Amino acid sequence: MPSRLDNLRVRVRAPGRLHLGFLDLNGGLGRRFGSLGLAIEAPVTELTVSRGEGLVVTGLEQKRTERAARRIAQAFDLALNHRIEVVEAIPAHAGLGSGTQLAIAIGSAMLRLEGRSSPAHVIGAALDRGARSAIGMAAFEHGGYVVDGGRGGADRPPPAIMRHQFPEEWRALLVLDRNGEGVHGDKEAKAFANLAPFPEAKAGHLCRLLLMRLAPALIEHDIEGFGAAVTEIQEIVGRHFAVAQGGRLWTCPAVEALVNAMAAEGAVGIGQSSWGPTGFAFVPTEAAAERLYRTFDQDAKAKGLEILVVRGRNVGAEIEERTPDTAQV
Repeated sequence: MPSRLDNLRVRVRAPGRLHLGFLDLNGGLGRRFGSLGLAIEAPVTELTVSRGEGLVVTGLEQKRTERAARRIAQAFDLALNHRIEVVEAIPAHAGLGSGTQLAIAIGSAMLRLEGRSSPAHVIGAALDRGARSAIGMAAFEHGGYVVDGGRGGADRPPPAIMRHQFPEEWRALLVLDRNGEGVHGDKEAKAFANLAPFPEAKAGHLCRLLLMRLAPALIEHDIEGFGAAVTEIQEIVGRHFAVAQGGRLWTCPAVEALVNAMAAEGAVGIGQSSWGPTGFAFVPTEAAAERLYRTFDQDAKAKGLEILVVRGRNVGAEIEERTPDTAQV
């Protein structure tokens, strides 16, 4: 007799994330990197997975989807009989966590079809995600503002050591360059390998900024303190990585100019997410975000850029199981 799982259709909607900086590129205490991140409501990756004959992939990101599905099937000993449709995708190589969210969404859905589940960090590790940061996995699982504790000696993703609700009233303005890409793949690995040693004193200062300024300001809804800490962390880390970005703190000069113009109009906590080219800035209210959007939207479009106003996301990915007797989405 056919089981309920045979007709199951799993829909996953996974949030993008901002990478706000690293804490310890020195590694003298046995752990290296340590990341600050924020789950955001948009952009998102949305896909559906159901039973199929062999592997059938449709929609967006087909090559990455097929590659991830095959690796998931191998890692978790699954028969590869799936139909996967990606209906929405976080922009690739834009600093928003597209690869991690896609991979974990696929893995979560494929396991659900078997009546199984696995934590995001386990799925991510099976796909070699989390080599330096685990904030994308924490964003998928729980959402919110997250900090991971850096990569230690064990061959596993870094542990999440802090997670807190992001203030509901705050907004982030994202500046996207749809035609640009940040460093990724082999170039990213080479860039990390060629980085100069990071001074221990600077690593200590970054950790102090997190513990004694950023985190308390976040909890107290003090956006000025939060923003000042984020901006300073971005400047310190950005200068260290500039050598891999043509000597610049930002991948895209046009994004840099626009985000700095937003800062001059009152935005705080400015920076570049991961390798970019996406830039970000924070404001205290929806009204403040809309004012800046109206001020800079036409300028952004003239430069081939796009501005998005987004909320922080305080819950993880949506995972929904549907069967033929369930009402349609």
